Amino acid sequence: MTNLRPKSLDIFTRSRRYIPGGVNSPVRAFAAVGGTPVIISDAKGPYLYDVDGNQYIDLINAWGPMILGHAHPQVVEAIHQQIEKGTVYGTPTELELDMAQLICDNVPNINKLRMVSSGTEACMSAVRLARGYTGRSRVIKFEGCYHGHHDSFLVKAGSGVLTAGLPSSDGVPEAMTQLVHLAKYNNIESVRLLFEKYPNEIAAVIIEPVAGNMGCIPPMPGFLKALRKLCTDNNTVLIFDEVMSGFRLAFGGAQEYLQIDADLICLGKIIGGGLPVGAFGGKTEIMNLLAPIGPVYQAGTLSGNAISMAAGFATLSILHKHQDIYSSIANTGHQLNTEIRKIFSEKGIPGYITQVGSMLSIFFTDKEVIDLDTALTSDTRLFARFFHHMLDHGVYLPPSQFESWFLSAQIGEKEINHILEATSSF
Repeated sequence: MTNLRPKSLDIFTRSRRYIPGGVNSPVRAFAAVGGTPVIISDAKGPYLYDVDGNQYIDLINAWGPMILGHAHPQVVEAIHQQIEKGTVYGTPTELELDMAQLICDNVPNINKLRMVSSGTEACMSAVRLARGYTGRSRVIKFEGCYHGHHDSFLVKAGSGVLTAGLPSSDGVPEAMTQLVHLAKYNNIESVRLLFEKYPNEIAAVIIEPVAGNMGCIPPMPGFLKALRKLCTDNNTVLIFDEVMSGFRLAFGGAQEYLQIDADLICLGKIIGGGLPVGAFGGKTEIMNLLAPIGPVYQAGTLSGNAISMAAGFATLSILHKHQDIYSSIANTGHQLNTEIRKIFSEKGIPGYITQVGSMLSIFFTDKEVIDLDTALTSDTRLFARFFHHMLDHGVYLPPSQFESWFLSAQIGEKEINHILEATSSF
């Protein structure tokens, strides 16, 4: 394995001439870890291949969607078949019905579903719908949770915003964030205080039930149950942002995995089988407020496009038929978690590892990581060294301390051993 990637360097250098920062999503620029981004040419199964001919075990899997691994034959075939029929029509299709029925029949509390083109759209639309349903304006979100790049959400957000060290974003008017209030993840008292401060004014609480955008941080016992009760008692809509956790932790998502009911659920990533997609759904009385049958407007030219529906339906059908995949990938995560802990302990490396199913993160800190404040105690310089060490040894990690790893069903014993051997040599 060579440390030199001349073709990647050349392509990235030229890209910066035409694309801001040389990338189309900020975290890809390696700003948090330094160095030159790896330019990927193709992918298959558990592996990525760069333009210089190097192979990497993929532990981001397109930030979550590729739970079946790359270029799964059935998904590829579904895409090919649909392309021959056309890509997008701008009309209703039976594929949309098939997707909606499969999701509604299997995800708790989704009675009706609206397809969109991204997770940002899904979360933005769900909040608008909650405001329309309740007639209220204020929304509670949690520090470090990321719900897309809509203006209202860029307040102490996670993901690329956190990676870049930005508490918000230029270009967002202060007025856009005045109705969004911050609570602390895993701290129910911080939520209760906001309900007391703004009685009968909170339209929605939006949360990643398992945080993935400040690294993988699981909910503490009782936290989500108490949050559910607060929302119920205050007639507030509880929105689960399951763009990451939907169809990843279980076929019914985090609601099934954690046994907590939400009122609206935002989906993305896996439901597109690797193509652009998003969706939001929930209880009938809320969803029926959407246009064209209700007063809350939402629309999209590419919503429910045929290729995304074909790829997504193929992916979900495989997962539905083979739900043992979930326990298998969770076991892979547990094995990595356990063995990496041992390696770090033997080497005296401070590390706190979190894992929920097939989501996993390493924080280079000796503190328990339960929220944004504790996540920020991680040694990001040490993470950057670890990232490049693993990259040079053929393992592609998220190029940010504050992003979850996502495992695929294609990672087997061979790949696990490779990951552990690379970790042992750090």
